[in-house]
Amino acid sequence: MNATKTTYYRWVICALIFFATTINYVDRSVISFLKSTFAEELGWTDADYANIEIAFKVFYAIGLLGAGRIVDKLGTRHGYALFVFLWSLAGTATAFVSTLFGFQVMRGALGLTEAGNFPAAIKSVAEWFPKRERALATGIFNSGANIGAIITPLTIPFIIITWGWHYAFVLSGALGFVWLVLWLVFYQLPRNSKYVSTAELAIIESDQDDEPETDTSPKLTWLQLLQFKQTWAFAIGKLLTDPIWWFYLFWLPDFFESTYQMKITATSWPVAAVYIISTFGSIMGGWLPLYLIQQKGWSVAKARRISMLIYALCVSPIVFALILGSINMWLAVAVIGLAAAGHQAWSANIFTTVSDMFPKNSTASVVGIGGMFGAIGGILLSQFVQKTLFTHFRSIGQIETAYYIMFAICAGAYLSAWVIMQLLVRNAGKVKG
Repeated sequence: MNATKTTYYRWVICALIFFATTINYVDRSVISFLKSTFAEELGWTDADYANIEIAFKVFYAIGLLGAGRIVDKLGTRHGYALFVFLWSLAGTATAFVSTLFGFQVMRGALGLTEAGNFPAAIKSVAEWFPKRERALATGIFNSGANIGAIITPLTIPFIIITWGWHYAFVLSGALGFVWLVLWLVFYQLPRNSKYVSTAELAIIESDQDDEPETDTSPKLTWLQLLQFKQTWAFAIGKLLTDPIWWFYLFWLPDFFESTYQMKITATSWPVAAVYIISTFGSIMGGWLPLYLIQQKGWSVAKARRISMLIYALCVSPIVFALILGSINMWLAVAVIGLAAAGHQAWSANIFTTVSDMFPKNSTASVVGIGGMFGAIGGILLSQFVQKTLFTHFRSIGQIETAYYIMFAICAGAYLSAWVIMQLLVRNAGKVKG
């Protein structure tokens, strides 16, 4: 390879992370399209479904705390491979259970192992991209969540009708094993990769701190990390906003089924449309701060702060989803899609704040801590709002009221998170390892 010729292999790595995130979301969202099937075949209630969802989130929260540490210890190549192998195994094995307890066990195992995706992904971006490109790279790989959420409604109902629900878990779980081979073949640290030219390596390292790239041992312990306001800013931001995406992921099919009396196959298109819209938000979320930094000369902190405020405001109109939906269902799809796009743009940037504020050999640990708080928020929302709320209002024939309340919660979550984060990190600099 001509060492002076600029290669773009970092974007190949970004593509691999994108596909891992896509598979991650296919595996976790399959069950949302089986809710009505299991209600008919296995007698599940809303409370049963919520308990399955809670089992996933509880173990996801536990897994996130440990996953970041494991990835920091093992390094990205082996850590990421381990988690993808384990979650693919758990996803496939779900096909062989039929009791409520069995599903709780297997969804718990899936949550525990899927927790490795985002800590490993963010660490990979920190290793392979200069700071100015990280939000864009994060936005691109994070859009894999949208693609996964699009693929699921367009394929899973067909698989269920054609082959039965067991194959929905088998086929989705098998995708991870294919990815695993590609990852082990193509991933190395930039300095060790034969596909990276000297010119590209100079770009990758152009604005990174002087940290030894081969040092995979975290310099900061959990206790040390929890002493920084920057850690709490990220954790609280995730606590307030992650549950909203969980709500979309697990309850959108039910929203369209319940509100518009649609069959499972008919819900595929509005649900897919929401996630198609949100894909643009994920990529735009990474592009806007890059534009403000490169074209407007803004600092990284200012570009990130203003971009996140804009994305928080994009979520607010969801409070009108049912009102607009009473005129035409596709108006509800549009406003929920805008909110989902706002979330994904927000997500791309809140993840990037970690590599902005922490040394890269601690990024996975911080992402794990924040992700744990996000999962705890999802558990609380499921347990104390969705489980009680949906069971009550469905029993009295007023399910739309439950969705009014949920959409109001969605509308206020991001602005609340933005204000708290700014108060915590307003005068804080980068943490030194």
